[in-house]
Amino acid sequence: MENKTEKITLNVQVRKELGKKVKQMRKNGVIPANVSGGADKPVAISVVLKDFTPVYKAAGETGIVYVEIEGKSVPTLIRDVERHPVDGSILHIDFRQINLHKKIETEVPVQVEGESIAVNQLGGVMLTQTDRLMVEALPANIPAHIVVDLSKITELGQEIKVSDLPTSSEYVIKEDPERVIISVVEHKEESTEVQSEKTETEIIGAVEEGAEGEAAAEGGEAAASDEKSAPAEEKKE
Repeated sequence: MENKTEKITLNVQVRKELGKKVKQMRKNGVIPANVSGGADKPVAISVVLKDFTPVYKAAGETGIVYVEIEGKSVPTLIRDVERHPVDGSILHIDFRQINLHKKIETEVPVQVEGESIAVNQLGGVMLTQTDRLMVEALPANIPAHIVVDLSKITELGQEIKVSDLPTSSEYVIKEDPERVIISVVEHKEESTEVQSEKTETEIIGAVEEGAEGEAAAEGGEAAASDEKSAPAEEKKE
C-alpha cells in the first residue's frame, strides 16, 4: 500500500461558466469539475490541468485530496475522471466529499503480482474476472490497490477468489467471498485448429455430394429424354 501520510492539496476556483462556455475553458487548460457528497449542495468548480495532473498521479482514486476552495480545505476522493473517447484528454472531474472519521465504501483497483507456473510452464492463459473490488474503510485507510499473488496458481483450472485474499485490520472487502478475481485456463488454440479442419472437411464433403447429386440428376434427365423420344422414332418407322 502506498504511503498516504503526505497531505495532498489542490487549489480550485468556484465555477460560473456552464454549458457551452466550458469548451473555451478546456482550450485554456482549465477543467470543469464538481464537488459533491457532503451536507451542502454540489459545488461547481474549475481546476487548472497542470495542477491536477501531479495530484491525480499521487492520489489516484483512493488517496485523500484536500480541495482548497474559498478559504476552506475540503477532504475529497477523486470519484471519476471523464476523458475524451478519441484523444483521451480530460473533460470533467468529479470529487467526492468525505468525512475523515466515518467509514466509506469505495472501489479499489486490483494489482496482479508474481508469476504462475500454470502460465509460464504449462502454457495456461490468465483471465482477469474483475479489476476492481469494493472495500469499506476510514478514508485514511483505503488501500491504493489490492495485491493478488499470481504465484499461488500452480495448476490449470485454478482460481483466486475473494476468500483467498489476506484479511486486513484497516479495511474490509465488501464482495461475495466466492467471487473469482483471477483464473488460469488451458490454451484452446489446438482444439480450434482441429475444429477448423473438421469444418473444412465437412464443406468439401458437402461439395462432393452436391456434385454427385447433380451428376445423378443429369443422368436421370437424360434417361427420361430417351424414353420420351422412343415412341416418336417408332412412329417414323
